[in-house]
Amino acid sequence: MTTERYNARDAEPRWQKIWDERGIFRTRNDDPRPKYYVLEMFPYPSGRIHIGHGRNYVMGDVVARFKRMKGFNVLHPMGWDAFGLPAENAAIERNTHPGVWTYENIATMREQLKLLGLSLDWSREIATCDPSYYGEQQRIFLKFLEAGLVDRKESEVNWDPVDHTVLANEQVIDGRGWRSGALVERRKLNQWFFRITALAQELLDGLDTLERWPDKVRLMQRNWIGRSEGLHVRFAIADAPEGLPSEIKVYTTRPDTLFGASFIALSPGHPLAETLGARDGDLRAFIEECRRGGTSTAEIETQEKMGFDTGLRVRHPLGGPDLPVYVANFVLMEYGTGAIFGCPAHDQRDLDFARKYGLPVTPVVLPPGADPAVFAVGDVAYDGEGTLYHSGFLDGLSIPDAKEAVAARLEGETLAGAPVGERAVNFRLRDWGISRQRYWGCPIPVIHCAACGAVPVPEDQLPVRLPEDVTFDQPGNPLDRHPTWKHVACPRCGQPATRETDTMDTFVDSSWYFARFASEPGAAPLQKGATDHWLPVDQYIGGIEHAILHLLYSRFFIRALKTLGLVSVEEPFAGLFTQGMIVHETYKDAADRWLFPEEVEKRPDGSSVRLGTDEPVTIGAPEKMSKSKKNVVPPEIVADTYGVDCARWFMLSDTPPERDREWTSAGIEGAWRFQQRIWRLIGEALAIAPAPVARPDRFGPESTALRRAAHGLAADVEADIDRLHFNKAVSRVHSFVTVFADALTAARAGTSAPNVAPDFAFAVREAARFLTLAITPMLPHLAEECWASLGENSLAAQAAWPEIEPGLLVEDTVTLPIQINGKRRADITVPVAASPAEVEDAVLALDVVVKALDGRPPKRIIVVPQRIVNVVA
Repeated sequence: MTTERYNARDAEPRWQKIWDERGIFRTRNDDPRPKYYVLEMFPYPSGRIHIGHGRNYVMGDVVARFKRMKGFNVLHPMGWDAFGLPAENAAIERNTHPGVWTYENIATMREQLKLLGLSLDWSREIATCDPSYYGEQQRIFLKFLEAGLVDRKESEVNWDPVDHTVLANEQVIDGRGWRSGALVERRKLNQWFFRITALAQELLDGLDTLERWPDKVRLMQRNWIGRSEGLHVRFAIADAPEGLPSEIKVYTTRPDTLFGASFIALSPGHPLAETLGARDGDLRAFIEECRRGGTSTAEIETQEKMGFDTGLRVRHPLGGPDLPVYVANFVLMEYGTGAIFGCPAHDQRDLDFARKYGLPVTPVVLPPGADPAVFAVGDVAYDGEGTLYHSGFLDGLSIPDAKEAVAARLEGETLAGAPVGERAVNFRLRDWGISRQRYWGCPIPVIHCAACGAVPVPEDQLPVRLPEDVTFDQPGNPLDRHPTWKHVACPRCGQPATRETDTMDTFVDSSWYFARFASEPGAAPLQKGATDHWLPVDQYIGGIEHAILHLLYSRFFIRALKTLGLVSVEEPFAGLFTQGMIVHETYKDAADRWLFPEEVEKRPDGSSVRLGTDEPVTIGAPEKMSKSKKNVVPPEIVADTYGVDCARWFMLSDTPPERDREWTSAGIEGAWRFQQRIWRLIGEALAIAPAPVARPDRFGPESTALRRAAHGLAADVEADIDRLHFNKAVSRVHSFVTVFADALTAARAGTSAPNVAPDFAFAVREAARFLTLAITPMLPHLAEECWASLGENSLAAQAAWPEIEPGLLVEDTVTLPIQINGKRRADITVPVAASPAEVEDAVLALDVVVKALDGRPPKRIIVVPQRIVNVVA
C-alpha cells in the first residue's frame, strides 16, 4: 500500500466509473442464477435530495450487493414517481412547463443518487410521466374497465372553489384548501373508481400470507379494510309523508343495543336527507354547512357533533318507543347505508350527540359486577363487556348471545313482505376514486359521446398523450380549456365528442411500476414471462407513511392483473421493511430565521453562533430533515468532506434501521475515523503477510483464534444482513477489527514479518480478505480499494461471499463464572468437553479460590456444565 490515509475523494468516483463502464449492475432476465428482486420505494423528483433521503436506498443497496455475493441474479432498479400536483404548482410559480421542471429535477437527483455508490441497474430507469409508461397504464385501465373493475359514479369529494379541483383529504387543512386557503366544499361529482371493494375479502385474507411484513403494517391494513359482521335493520317511517320512502335501512354491528336506541341519524348526503332538504330551506342550509369541510373519517368524527331534527319518526323494530330522525354531520354516506341508529349509553359519539340535543340515554349493557339499580352513564359511554338488561327478551344474555338473538328475531319478522333484519358483512374500505382535475397526470382513456356515452379509446390510439401547449394562467384544469385537445370524434358513431379531461390519481402510477421494471430495456412492458420471473419483489423498503394506501393499492393492482392473466402472483411484495428517518437538529438565528447546518459554528464552550459572527443561534430538537427548516445535509458536502462510504456507514450503524437516526458531526467523523482504521489495518496485514500463502496442514492456537474470528465475522454479518439488522452487522465489524488489530500487534511484538509462521501468515491474509468482503455491501468503495491492495484481479463487487468453514464456528472452550459463597470472584476458561471433575480441579488451582479456602477443603463445589461453578468455602 502506497499511502497511510485512505483518500475517499479519489477512490469513490474512480470505482464508480469502473462499475459503470463495466456495466456490472446491469441485470439480464436470462441469467440462470436464482433471482432476487430488491426495490426501494421510488422517489418523487421534487428537486434536490438531502442525505436523509438516502437511508432506504443505502439499506436496499446493502441487500442487493450482499445477494449478488451470495450467487443471486439481482434486480435493483430505479425510477421516478413523476406526475403530480407539485409540478403544476411549480409551473405556476416559475412560469415553466411541468415536464421541464420534472425532467430537470430528475437529472439533478439522478446524479445525487449516483454519488451514494448505489448498485442500481440504471438501464431500466423509468419515469411515470413518460408516454411509454402511462400509455401502458391506459391499456391497463381499459382492461380493468372491460373486466368490470372500473366504475363511473357520483361521489362526495373535497372541492376547492378557487383552484377548481378535487383535493385529497390530506390537502384539506382546517377545512381549507392547502394552496388556495379557500373553504373546502363537499361536492358530488361523477368520478372514475377502481372497484377495490370487489377484492376486499381477498386483500384481507392475503395479509395472513405476508409473514415478512411488519405486524404493525398488516394491522393498519386490516383496520383500513375494516371487515365487520352485522345486521341490516329496516325501520318503518311512522306516517311517512307522500313522496318519501316508507323505511330507513340501517347497518349496525351492535344490534344487541337496540333497546338503548334513542335516535336515527342520516348522513347529509343520504338520499332521504337531500329529498327533505329540497322541501326545507333550513335543512338545506344545514346540509350545505355540513359540506363545508373535508370528507376524511378522522375529520368528520372529531368535529363538533351537529344535527337537524327532520320531524320524522320511525317505529322501533323490537317494539320500543318511536325514534326521532336527524340529519347529522358525523354520519358517513360511504359507510354502511349512510344511516345509523344511536345508542348513546354505549357509543361515545352517540352520547355526545344525545347530550347536546337532550335525547334519552338508556344503558342496556351492565358491566360485570355492577349494580343494575344504580349503574348510570355520565359523560363517558360504556363500551365494554357485560350482560344485557333493560332489554326485554335479551335480559341476562351476553353481548354475542344477544346479537344472535336479535338477528334471529328480526330475520323472522317482515316489513312490506321482506325480513326486518338481514345479516351482512360490511367493509370500511371504499372504492378507489382515481379522478383528478389536473393536467400533470395520466389521461383517462375515455371519450364522452352524447349518443354513445362513455366510450373507451381504441387501443391503437394509445397512448392518449398530454398536450404540450397548455397554460396555467387561470384556475382549474388546463385540459378543460384547451382549444383542440379534448375535441375528437366518437370512436363508435363518428359524431363530435370530448375526451375525459380528468387525469389519474398518482397512486395509480406507483401501483404497478415494480412490475414494469421486470421487462428488460426496449422490451414491451408487462411481459408475462418477465413478471412471472421477477415477481413478487423479494425485499421492498420504504417509509411507514405508505403503509396503507400505496401498499394496499399495489396489492389490489397485482390481484387485478392476475385476473387479466398478466401476472401469476397475488402479492407484489414478499418482504417489506419500513425504515426510520434521518433526523437533524434545527437552527434559528436571532431574527427567528432558519439556518443551514453549515451556517452554524459550535464553539468549545458549548455555545452556537452564526458562522463568522457572534450572533447567537437557537438549537431545536432533532426533526425529520426538511428543506423548509433547512436542517438538511446535501450528499455533495458529505462526499467532498468525508466520502459517501462514511455516510453509508453512519446510516447503518448504532440504531436499529426501523428507528430514526440523528445525524451528527461527531457520528460522521467517527465513521470517517473507523474507515481509516480499516484501511490502516489492511496495510498492517500486508506488512506481515505481503503475498498469498499456501494453506498449511496445521494451525497453531494464534492462527486458529484469528481464523475463528474471521469466519465468525462472515457468518454473523451474513445472518445480520439477511435479517436486515444492519446496525448489528456494523457492530460485528467493529468487534472483529479490534480482535484483528490485537492479533497483529501481538505478532509484531513477537517476531519480525519475514519470520511469521506460515500458518499465521495464512490466517492474516484470510482475515484481511474476510474483512474486506464483509464490508463490501456496506463500504463498497473502501472495499474495492482494499481488495485491489490485496492483489485481487477481480472487483470486490463481483466477488463471492467468503466460504465459511463450519468447524471454525464451533467453540472448543467455554468461559465459566466462578462464585465463592454466592459472590462472583473470577472466570475460568476450560475445554467444552471437560468433565465436572476436570473443571473442579481447574477451579481449585485458581489463586482466588486457594486464598478463599485458606488451606481448608471446600464444603461443596457445584458445577453447572457450561454455565457456572459455585464454591462453598
